[in-house]
Order: sequence, then structure tokens, then C-alpha cells
Amino acid sequence: MDDGLSVLGDSAKQSIYYHLEKSFNVKKEEIPGRMTAFTQAIENIFGVGANFIEILIMKKLNEKVGGSFKCNESEGLNIYVSKAKRVFKEKNMIKSASELVEYEEAETEV
Repeated sequence: MDDGLSVLGDSAKQSIYYHLEKSFNVKKEEIPGRMTAFTQAIENIFGVGANFIEILIMKKLNEKVGGSFKCNESEGLNIYVSKAKRVFKEKNMIKSASELVEYEEAETEV
């Protein structure tokens, strides 16, 4: 999620995380396990622009898993994240959804 939102700039990304937590009770580390709440919050914040953000996140996830599956924007972010989690697990990159957040944070700090 972090990389997809980073395209908007760091201050915008941090503002989104703040708004997600304060207005929608969705903490950054909970996003992988609460995708429906996340996508609904993003849609409430950005309206039709949420589609653009979801596509950015999908493309970044696909890059992280080495292009392991086709970027099908019509599937929606929830299905796409599920596929990415499965690929991460298959490649033994992570063992749980919470590790996905930790993995993404470590990647952005490098």
C-alpha cells in the first residue's frame, strides 16, 4: 500500500494514513487484513479518484511479486491483494498478512 500511496508524495501519504485512522478507524498496519474497510475509506476520501489510487497500489504490488500475475484492474483491489499475499507466501517472502506491512515498511526505508 505504501508504495502505491507514495506516488502522491510523502506528506499526502501520511495525511491519508492519518485520515484513515482518525475518520475510519483503519490503522496502517491493519490494512492488509481489512481491505474492504480500506477500499471503502479510500472511496469516501477520493470519490471516483479512488480507482486511480487502487490501480497504483495494484501495479506496485505486481512489481513487488516480480510480475507474477497479470495486472487486471477490473478485479478490484481486494482480490488483487489476496493474490499478492498468496504469491508472497509461496515465495516464502512473508508468513502472515502483518508481515506484508512490515515487509513494505522495510522496503520503503531502504
